[in-house]
Amino acid sequence: MNTQISSDYGAFVLRIASGVLFIAHGLMKVLIFTVPGTIAFFESLGVPGYFAYLTLFAELVGGTALILGVSTRLVSVAVMPVLIGATWTHSSNGWSFTNTVGGWEFPLFWTFVQASLILIGGGAFRLRLPILQKALGPQFA
Repeated sequence: MNTQISSDYGAFVLRIASGVLFIAHGLMKVLIFTVPGTIAFFESLGVPGYFAYLTLFAELVGGTALILGVSTRLVSVAVMPVLIGATWTHSSNGWSFTNTVGGWEFPLFWTFVQASLILIGGGAFRLRLPILQKALGPQFA
């Protein structure tokens, strides 16, 4: 297997894993914590409640876009503020995500995963939409 094919498949695996995790986290906020509970949590941090909606959108729609491979680089840029915010939120909890309220290493790692996807793109099996290719150029579509 040549280097380009290996890179494309590696990006594909990274993109799928990241997308699935985003959807899982979004669904957890909707189904377990509930939307009002998520809003209350954000407000307890001193963050405006509407950020909960933005986060849910980023996780559910961004996760779906990553799985499909639609504009992977742009989606990764768009979800990074959510991950940086999660890193900040968990920063006082210590290193290990097994702590009662979670640590900061997982969201930080996930931020670097998105940075990697920005650099390498969507890889194999991505959905290319002609309208996005025309509007954004092939490197971002």
